[in-house]
Amino acid sequence: MIDGDNIRAIEPHCVGLKALHSPHTGIVDWGLVARSYGQNFVKMGGEVYTGFEVTDFRPTQQSEDQESSGIKYPVTIIGSKPNQAIECSYVLTCGGLHADRISQISGCSSQPKIVPFRGDYLLLKPEKQSMIKGNIYPVPNPAFPFLGVHFTPRMDGSVWLGPNAVLAFKREGYKLLDFNVKDAWDAISYRGLRKIVWKNLSFGMNEFYRSFNVHAQVKQAQRFVPAIGPSDVVRGPSGVRAQALDKDGNLVDDFIFDSGSGDLGKRMLHVRNSPSPAATASLAIARVIVEKMEDKFQL
Repeated sequence: MIDGDNIRAIEPHCVGLKALHSPHTGIVDWGLVARSYGQNFVKMGGEVYTGFEVTDFRPTQQSEDQESSGIKYPVTIIGSKPNQAIECSYVLTCGGLHADRISQISGCSSQPKIVPFRGDYLLLKPEKQSMIKGNIYPVPNPAFPFLGVHFTPRMDGSVWLGPNAVLAFKREGYKLLDFNVKDAWDAISYRGLRKIVWKNLSFGMNEFYRSFNVHAQVKQAQRFVPAIGPSDVVRGPSGVRAQALDKDGNLVDDFIFDSGSGDLGKRMLHVRNSPSPAATASLAIARVIVEKMEDKFQL
């Protein structure tokens, strides 16, 4: 724990009463990490298919030569394109923004629902990047721990400010005005979303306003780094958070595993939600999922 003077010694442009100093916090390129995971999977004999939108899970049709020996791969995953199918013994899904829809294909409940929240970032202009030496994070709001202006230096030298959190009207809506009728209706017609919006109406409207107003976003950042002005930033990238919500409007913050019904359900495991920070804890989370698979499938 450090006081205001020590905060300024570490981050000369940052102000605060007290802070937790974590000098060994690292910065990682998570796109590179994810691709590395995929390369390791391929080296171990796996195959990675991209552009494969799952539309159905079906029992594999038995051919004549399989009648006596049984079906080696009893589950068939169907894709959206013609002749797009994969036969397998067991299925593990981690569907992210589509986790609820994928799990429902095999007979799972519609709860919890995935509601997409877009987070917009600002970028410090190159000539201002030296103002930030390391990660600066606010004390999180327990009700919305993923919110608050984060000052995040990146591997390429850029500095991101944000994110905010606003309802995305498209599950993969990374742009400010992205809209999809099905996704939007799916979200706003959900009782859980209406409840959380009603309970936090003022908070949500402020977030929505800041998503369109750069000056308002900068004003939030100035609470921690007063020297930053609107002329020091430009609009940056956005991300979409796959937030699981229950029917009472509560944020789901723990593992949710599901399988479905019938013979297919016996061979499927859906990871419908995993606790944050899922990227940082990805290896530990993977161990939990593997243990769950070994237990369920008797591997």
